Amino acid sequence: MRQSRMSTPEPAARAAHTSTLSALDSIFRQTRGTVTLLLPAALGITIGLLSLTPRVQGSALLTQSFLGAAGFVLAWAALLAFTARRGGWAPTIEISLRAQHYIQACCQMAVLAYWGWHWRPVYAMAVLLAAQVVFAYAFSMLLAWSRGERYVLGFGPVPIIFSINLFLWFRDDWFWLQFLMVGVGFLGKEFVRWHREGRHVHIFNPSAFALGLFSLVLIATGTTDLTWGREIASTLTLAPHIYLYLFLVGLVVMHFFSITLIAGTAAAVLFGLSALYASVTGVPYFVDSEIPTAVFLGLHLLVTDPSTSPRTPLGKSLFGALYGLGVFALYSILGAAGAPTFYDKLLCVPLLNLSVRGIDHFVRNVGARREAGARRPDSLTPSVLFPGGMRNLAAMGVWVAFFAIMTAAGRTDGRHPGDSVPFWQAACADGRANACERLLSIEASYCGDNSAWACNELGLHYAEGLVVEADAELGERYFARACELRFQPACVNLVDPGTNARAEPRSLDLRLLLREGGLNLMQAPESELYLRACDHGWRFACDPRLGSAPTGGEPPSGVA
Repeated sequence: MRQSRMSTPEPAARAAHTSTLSALDSIFRQTRGTVTLLLPAALGITIGLLSLTPRVQGSALLTQSFLGAAGFVLAWAALLAFTARRGGWAPTIEISLRAQHYIQACCQMAVLAYWGWHWRPVYAMAVLLAAQVVFAYAFSMLLAWSRGERYVLGFGPVPIIFSINLFLWFRDDWFWLQFLMVGVGFLGKEFVRWHREGRHVHIFNPSAFALGLFSLVLIATGTTDLTWGREIASTLTLAPHIYLYLFLVGLVVMHFFSITLIAGTAAAVLFGLSALYASVTGVPYFVDSEIPTAVFLGLHLLVTDPSTSPRTPLGKSLFGALYGLGVFALYSILGAAGAPTFYDKLLCVPLLNLSVRGIDHFVRNVGARREAGARRPDSLTPSVLFPGGMRNLAAMGVWVAFFAIMTAAGRTDGRHPGDSVPFWQAACADGRANACERLLSIEASYCGDNSAWACNELGLHYAEGLVVEADAELGERYFARACELRFQPACVNLVDPGTNARAEPRSLDLRLLLREGGLNLMQAPESELYLRACDHGWRFACDPRLGSAPTGGEPPSGVA
């Protein structure tokens, strides 16, 4: 009996033992949940601490945006902790480091670093970029747990934030909209889904979804000036050899994720359509390039998300071709509507994401017809010639050759005909398509850079009414601006309306007019400056005596 009592616990003891284990497990689960929920709370506190940096403290509204984002994260984390404790559940985390995310993030960071070295506002955005990354982790984490799902911790939010910031930022006073745009991107990823290839997956590239939606709102409300959108689209060219740099970065993405057919086909379609337009009209379709730099960036690092694009070679080719056609069409549509044209590369990506199932269906039908048809077993198809990953390497080889041809033709980093103001003057005089409108836009840009010659030319256009509808008051303002910049003919036009005095650009003007989308040529020697001006079509600059003209002065007597 004594041995039996020792080997078999009493029922009361057994119940106590079970109760103790249950209590310990409950305490462990609650503690684990509390500790896990401290993570988004810590991220919210981090955003609050970033608001104390000098960059953020320089703007009261920017500081409020940071504090608002931090408060939002902390409030959501507190609410989730309360519901978790009451419901007796604990949030969980799974770690997954996917090459698709961290390689893409590294490539995007490389672009930001190179671009920022030549346009420093990018570096000034570093703290704001960091805050968005922190906010993205906190938002995606809390969203997953609020839906009762396990949070997958990895590098996923980083390329989404980098992608958004490569194309659109809100200005400091409106930066709360940047946090909202980030949140919308993750909401779109979680809630806008469909069944594809037997899986329930998100439809849209998260960054493209947010960029496209906010672009539509900005266009509809005419509030593009709340963003740095125009500057972002135009300052990539400040980085020397930017096309070559983007091409090399893009090769990394192409190699790892087999998106060569998408980017290459998009580039080929855009290049071909631009060349066709130029041959018909005599002027470039895009002002100063065959493929704008920001579009070239987009076809490498925006439209090529492997999760929201086709996976078959034919599907990828169709997807890329549609991107090229979409950008080409939207550029004209936006221009005709008076909207900023840089939205072209952003608006068509969500539409393309919606087309993916249709493209997949088309590709399946093509494959079924091929199987049903009579085919020789030894027929040479791409899959036979280039099995597996070799197809992507072959496509990369074609893309390298195509880019080399574009470069040799001067259609990448070389001087483009559209860089020349005399080219647009002649095209406008000949009545070529959109040439006069583009001449006005180009001269307005240079006038904004403080080119007195360009301001005087704009004044003359509005005074004469030949290129644009006459507006004497606006013309007078441009004359006043040019006179303020010490351009003598403009002062004559200002005090004696109707004189319509003109003169050739001064060397100071040429340093602005000849920059070809890059930095102003403030350090260029006079001899080099006038040689470049002659190459641009400024006939007065071809006189050999101009090489000895005094710096910043007028051309030698009798030349102009």
